[in-house]
Amino acid sequence: MAVSSLDPSLERRRWKRLTLSTSARNYSPLLTIMLIAPLLLLLAFSFLYPVGRLLAGSIFTPAFNIQNYARLFAEPLYLRVLVRTFEIAFVVMLASIVLGYPVALAMAKLKGRSAAIVTACVLIPLWTSALVRSYAWIVLLQRNGLVNTALQETGLISAPLRLIYTEGAVIMAMTHVLLPYMILPIFAALRTIPDDLARAARNLGAGGWTVFWRITLPLSLPGVFAGALMTFILSLGFYVTPALIGGPGTLMMATLIGQQATELLDWPFAGALSAVLLAATLLLVAVFRKALASNKGAPSV
Repeated sequence: MAVSSLDPSLERRRWKRLTLSTSARNYSPLLTIMLIAPLLLLLAFSFLYPVGRLLAGSIFTPAFNIQNYARLFAEPLYLRVLVRTFEIAFVVMLASIVLGYPVALAMAKLKGRSAAIVTACVLIPLWTSALVRSYAWIVLLQRNGLVNTALQETGLISAPLRLIYTEGAVIMAMTHVLLPYMILPIFAALRTIPDDLARAARNLGAGGWTVFWRITLPLSLPGVFAGALMTFILSLGFYVTPALIGGPGTLMMATLIGQQATELLDWPFAGALSAVLLAATLLLVAVFRKALASNKGAPSV
């Protein structure tokens, strides 16, 4: 008992066993099933059934065939859209890491009113609709928008630049929308790092950069990995921002699926596109989870 009271891991496991045993005594299996049944039914009818029917329609049209998948891989346009989607998602993920890590570090280091202001700057955009933020980028980047007007008034350019309906505009807007999903996991990881580690390193002669590279960054990698996975997966399925800010040259898979389903009414081919995107996403998630589990600084998933 004395050893258990001194070992936090043993205490946590003991508390978990006590909690589970108490829950098992309070709730019977039938009552547990009844409690979670509404959530399971909602998930089944709002997500599993529509997705399953869409994917099944891509193969059984009405008999079994893989014509839709053969069409997807036979036409270079669709493969280019698929590759472009992953490229944009990867760039957005990298940009979110570069921009989000300093903000998360400031949130973890600041105290009092300064910390509250930085936290509000992160959370308030998260509460704003992605549609509103996408239209804000249109106002900024359009031909007669604020950016072109400011550049012309300062004499840096003589004619408006083509800023909107480009791949760069899509990447900037998507990074702006998804940045909080990168900042918050990193912030949570940074808050768990004890301040005693940095003080001990400084007492041993380590400088600020050494403390960051040898202590802060490695211990915050689980948060970086979680934020990277979240932003990457969300970028693959992003629809509103690329549809509003991107042009035909920046077509992404979600926009292409929407066109096939709502404009061309080609539901079987839309299902094939969705199946390929879903399979590629699940494969990358599995690889990412394997990399997390094998990383020394990250917890096993």
